[in-house]
Amino acid sequence: MSNNSGKCKIIKFTPTEHISETLEEFAQNFFEVVTTDYLDNGQEQLVGYMPQNFSEKDLYSAAKDANISLPPFQIETISSQDWLTENVIEFSPVEVADFLVYGIHEKQINLQDKIGIKVYAATAFGSEHQTTKNCLRAIAEIHRQMPTCHKILDVGTGSGILAIAAAKLWPTSSVVAVDIDEESVVVAEQNSVDNQVDRQIKTALSDGYQSEIVANNAPYDLIFANILARPLIAMAEDMAKNLRSGGYAVISGFITDQIDWVINEHEKYGLKLKKLYQEDNWYAALLEKKL
Repeated sequence: MSNNSGKCKIIKFTPTEHISETLEEFAQNFFEVVTTDYLDNGQEQLVGYMPQNFSEKDLYSAAKDANISLPPFQIETISSQDWLTENVIEFSPVEVADFLVYGIHEKQINLQDKIGIKVYAATAFGSEHQTTKNCLRAIAEIHRQMPTCHKILDVGTGSGILAIAAAKLWPTSSVVAVDIDEESVVVAEQNSVDNQVDRQIKTALSDGYQSEIVANNAPYDLIFANILARPLIAMAEDMAKNLRSGGYAVISGFITDQIDWVINEHEKYGLKLKKLYQEDNWYAALLEKKL
């Protein structure tokens, strides 16, 4: 966007259990910036940002051309000297367990005794989400139990925060970080470069465990999957197949009333619950493969 000053329009779609890939792809192409908010009730909300001259008519016209049926939405206007920076990009450093996640816009950062994870802030919304915090706590605890780790897989890597955290904790490890979204793969790769762990991390496009890079590097000592309940359940068997016996897995992205549903499905394949991590209504689970 050439000019971010003045006012901007925020288009908030009605929360739903799952945002369709078709709608998400359309939004990415139409809006200047798109975010997905994960609500405490387990629903997802698609939010688009546009300049002040945004036309609702143009949105409907573009949707019609793309053969997309738009869900209900509300439009808000915010005023700012630099709306993109103040409302989308800027975020405060996030301290979790052994880590400090911060944006590249930070001119000075005091790590003290923390492991720094530097990310491009416009893609770092997940760093403040409860599921990411839960996963980082689990990763720090695993490191204390397993100081040596050779092969790590991050499924649904997003901006690569978990993969980078693991690479820094286990500097001799090899990390595979995959995502179904091409832009996420690009961002994760750039963030790994910015954190000087790109020699350890291989990023790739993959629908879950389906790509060759995942299969060729299996079995793994440690697997992360910070996604949502339904895809976690759908991929439980694949997780078990790709994790070595005695290996650990961290799954996250489910709420209180989904705990039994998610954990029971993983235990069918020999992934036993060791610990739950909670922040607000969101959970992560540390699992160990017993078979």
